Amino acid sequence: MSAFPVPPGPLPRLLVSVRDPAEAEAAQLAGADLIDAKDPERGALGALEAQLVAAIVARVAGAAVTSAVADPTPESVTAMVATGIDWVKTGLDLRQRRDPAALASLVAAAPGRLIAVLFAEDGPAADLVPALARAGFAGVMIDTAGKTGARLTDLAEPDTLAAFTAACRTHGLMCGLAGSLRITDIPVLSPHRPDYFGFRGGLCRDFDRRNGIDPLRVAEAVRALRPLHRDAA
Repeated sequence: MSAFPVPPGPLPRLLVSVRDPAEAEAAQLAGADLIDAKDPERGALGALEAQLVAAIVARVAGAAVTSAVADPTPESVTAMVATGIDWVKTGLDLRQRRDPAALASLVAAAPGRLIAVLFAEDGPAADLVPALARAGFAGVMIDTAGKTGARLTDLAEPDTLAAFTAACRTHGLMCGLAGSLRITDIPVLSPHRPDYFGFRGGLCRDFDRRNGIDPLRVAEAVRALRPLHRDAA
């Protein structure tokens, strides 16, 4: 497991979702900070088979890797941790969100390594952050559940995103923003000070998440982050 919640360096950082070892290596070589193993055909939390996730981890040895679990249970989280990834991303149903014991059981399966994924379609997320921090989550991200056109910037008002990232900072949680983002969203969303931006379709050929990752677009996203890094310094 990595010694840092995200790789050391300037904020925000770039997370790129990949579906196989070849895409993972291409994204890493193009400058991605975090590699997110995910099946783009299965939505925001499309989990890959554990064997394939382990192969991705091996291909990008030394890089920070996250992966989702489709069914958020302690058993599924434990199985994903066994692949060697750094963090496990999990959605939370309404029952789990309201049940401290359920949250604690998930965290116990991956202490210090669990990231909650909340969806912009469900409304403001800032009020959920304190409970996730108390349960021991390492981080929280906002994504879009649907991948049919509506983007994060369509579904969440700037004040809502600012309140979310501020709550995460207050409670010491890593935070991310994702949801059909484009590179042009980086300067627009950067004032909210997320720890990372999550991308898939915006870095694929023809902006289609089902197509392969385009390393040139990954490199372009990295370049878009550089002025932010200089400002932070």
